[in-house]
Amino acid sequence: MNHYGKALVVMGFFALTACQSASKPETAAVAQDPESDLCGASQYQDYVGKPLSSLNSQRFDHQVRAIPYNSAVTMDFKLNRLNFMADKSGNISRVYCG
Repeated sequence: MNHYGKALVVMGFFALTACQSASKPETAAVAQDPESDLCGASQYQDYVGKPLSSLNSQRFDHQVRAIPYNSAVTMDFKLNRLNFMADKSGNISRVYCG
């Protein structure tokens, strides 16, 4: 019985390590597809966490849309438009093209 108990513990350990998921890569380390980043959103990822109002004093090369939390926006998709989406606290949570 003693050997069976040890074998079960070892098998349980291996079963749990097999179920472990891989860690999520950092967004900066993920290569951007040039065709899906026509607006240059990858250049503005440092705005994530800043207040949405910080965009008021900035000039951009592309069309920009600031999206407050829980607001209605049109569903038209423009690859060259830069979108800044805010969370409940008014901070930018996502920067993307579309």
